[in-house]
Amino acid sequence: MAKYNNTKIINPDKLEQNFEIADKTFKSRLMLGTGRYRNPKEAIRSIEISEASIITVAVRRIRNLKEIGKSSLIDLLNWKNLWLLPNTAGCETADEAIRIASLGIEINKQIGQPDNKFIKLEVISDSNYLLPDPIGTLKAAEYLVSKNFIVLPYIYPDPMLAKQLEDIGCHAIMPLGSPIGSGQGMRNLNNIKIILENAKVPVIVDAGIGTASEANQAMEIGATAVLLNTAVAKSNNPTMMAEAMKLGVISGRQCYLAGIMEKKESGQSSSPNKGILKLI
Repeated sequence: MAKYNNTKIINPDKLEQNFEIADKTFKSRLMLGTGRYRNPKEAIRSIEISEASIITVAVRRIRNLKEIGKSSLIDLLNWKNLWLLPNTAGCETADEAIRIASLGIEINKQIGQPDNKFIKLEVISDSNYLLPDPIGTLKAAEYLVSKNFIVLPYIYPDPMLAKQLEDIGCHAIMPLGSPIGSGQGMRNLNNIKIILENAKVPVIVDAGIGTASEANQAMEIGATAVLLNTAVAKSNNPTMMAEAMKLGVISGRQCYLAGIMEKKESGQSSSPNKGILKLI
């Protein structure tokens, strides 16, 4: 029997965590970053526990491509089971992001993923709140898409910008829940809901999530996936937090697919009104 999610019919065979970006299938809807951990061992173990499929690395943290192969964190991860998402973090202009994106593709080749043209596009000129530059992001995305990159732009949750990026050929949209590393959670919930309502590509909530309940909330409203880093890396027990985030994402997805009950203004009895035993 088919299951219903509001007005959508959900095939029971689709009640799983798999999703696609540009015809590439991923097993986990939790994506993790690699920065801010206390040591590489802690980062590797957290990634393993999370069972994340996509791992993002800031290209600018790799000062020299020749460092790859010399016991860096990238070398210690098993790229046969993981998919690298290079990101342009630290880029303040579109031109800078375009150059860094090209280096990201070279990194993909060096770890044995020559067909990987994924790039997480970040253009951030605001050093205080770290909010992405919408004009610079759109400009860089348009160029990279024309060069056959699989572009995942990181944006402030502006529904019109999200639609423009989708229309020029971006393969996913990554609106922030709240500022990077803030742990403020889903502060932009309504705008993200509008993006989800109109998007025909995956929508990945990226940045600001601090707890498993916030990751769960993102998935409950229909987000395709969640990307986070600081919440795990800066917790007292990163491996435990990684597992909590994994479970939060899974339960949020199942809750969304199951169909959430409609909220009522007043209490509703869960017992039948008919056939009640009357006491004399």
